[in-house]
Amino acid sequence: MVQSVLGSLVLAYRPLWGRARTLAGIELKVQSDALAPVDTPHLLRTLIELWTASSPPLLLAPQNRQLLCDMLEHAPRGTPWISVPGEWLDDSAIHERVTAAHKRGLRLVWRGELSRLPEPGIAACFENSLLSLGAEDAAAALQAQSGARAAAKNEKHAPTASPVIDGQMYENLPSRALLAHCLDEHKALAIAGWPVDDILYSLRHQPAAPSHHIILRLMKAIDADQSLETFEDILSEDPVLAYRFMVYTNSAALGLRTGVDSLRRGFVMMGYGSLKRWLSDQLPHASIEPDMEPVRAGAVLRARLTDHLLEAGIQNELRREVYLCGLFHGLGDLLGEPLGNALHRIPLSERIYDAAVLHTGPYAPALEMALALEGDDCAAIRELSETYEMGLEDVNRALLRVLSSLEVVRGS
Repeated sequence: MVQSVLGSLVLAYRPLWGRARTLAGIELKVQSDALAPVDTPHLLRTLIELWTASSPPLLLAPQNRQLLCDMLEHAPRGTPWISVPGEWLDDSAIHERVTAAHKRGLRLVWRGELSRLPEPGIAACFENSLLSLGAEDAAAALQAQSGARAAAKNEKHAPTASPVIDGQMYENLPSRALLAHCLDEHKALAIAGWPVDDILYSLRHQPAAPSHHIILRLMKAIDADQSLETFEDILSEDPVLAYRFMVYTNSAALGLRTGVDSLRRGFVMMGYGSLKRWLSDQLPHASIEPDMEPVRAGAVLRARLTDHLLEAGIQNELRREVYLCGLFHGLGDLLGEPLGNALHRIPLSERIYDAAVLHTGPYAPALEMALALEGDDCAAIRELSETYEMGLEDVNRALLRVLSSLEVVRGS
């Protein structure tokens, strides 16, 4: 039965980031085949069974109307949040089911443009909203932000009210300024779709830097004489730090006779004392920029998913290689140079270069699928599944295992 549920669906995800710039939840997009009915109660039970107390809060986003109707009709109290596109409320069947679901105690989220909020009667059925800002609302929000800053500096400036509503969720914010306005000034519950490009552009004059707190964690792990696996796990949470480490271990400064092609080999060849001295040298120039945390965390999530999509039957050493393939995929954007140039500086396996740069080789299917699962193009996911003969059930199981294993710091 479980096979028929997960094998007949296309799943995709988006992280939800909170005010502390840490993971606050996951939006799970669910699309069913119109010609194949889905056992919705079994699907919901499967998700609930996979999730633990430390797993991220879940926002279910049905991608077709029939699936939404089934969820609204069959979901028991205690089911994760369910999002309802605002324009679908024109459908009387959905409108009636929303009202009935609210009476049963389901937690519903209205999704749509800020300028098109629902009527008060139906709005009362929703616990929260996932809002997008049109061009006019975005401009008004930025104007209000500028006015507030001018007033704080005692400059003469006529204050204007922001259209942004406190405490809601927002998606697809195009700029870092709007991100700060929603999260910091209006206490947004979460942001879906981190504006990575604008953040990297705003920091383009600063050299790429590893995370300050990850360096400290690794130094503490060394002091505590923890295992090589722990060192590798911590270092693998930052693509820039991992890359710098491999560049250094392959530099003339160490004078090693053979190339270091993995983090584990680098630890063994370098030794604890040299490793800690190298980390100490990195610390003064490390990044404490909070807006970069979701960028790093997104790379780690992609790496873990790439690993899980290709994990069956491969050795641990190769799994670490697959993980690096996913971790380094976006490295060129972080370093501000072509990815191929960066990867050529370290003696990585050709399989990593082939997948990340040339989109070929044995790791390419897992990496391309991991990238597709980050988006909302369910047709592309289905096509990749067919092209690479990756069963949808296997893909969905890998995705759900990774997402449910993530941990959220409550109150972030």
